[in-house]
Parts: sequence; structure tokens; C-alpha cells
Amino acid sequence: MPTVAEQIHMRLTQQLQPTSLKVVDESAAHAGHAGASATGQGSHMRVCIASPLFTSLSRVQRHRLVYDALQDFIDQGLHALAIELI
Repeated sequence: MPTVAEQIHMRLTQQLQPTSLKVVDESAAHAGHAGASATGQGSHMRVCIASPLFTSLSRVQRHRLVYDALQDFIDQGLHALAIELI
């Protein structure tokens, strides 16, 4: 079974057709903090992404596309999502 980071990578690849994409699970660095998962994985993620779909969109609109693509992950316990637009 793919990790949460791998699942997020697949989802963003399918929906946003990125030219550059990196997904990093930073959950282990947040162990013991609010929202941390019991497994130490999948609760705090960093996404670095560039996509042609972002052309002519504001920063807020670009972030919204990423959040919308990952809403079910958020609903299932993704506590923190850092988005870096590159």
C-alpha cells in the first residue's frame, strides 16, 4: 500500500499535471504536537509544486487548487499542509 506522501503525489500528478512536484512527509518532526498521528506519518506534509494550470491564477487560487485536490486527505486526518509554489 502506498504511503500518504505517495498517494498525495499520485493525486496531484493526476489532477494538476505538475511540471515539478515534491511531496515530503514532515510528520516525524511533529511527534507529540497537536494533530500528530499515532504512527508518526501522514499528518504533516509539505508540497512543492509547479503546474501549467497555475498560469494566470493568483497565489490564493493556486493554493485553493492544491487544497481542493487533497480535500479527502484533509478530511481523513491530514493536519498540516505546507504548500510551496515554484
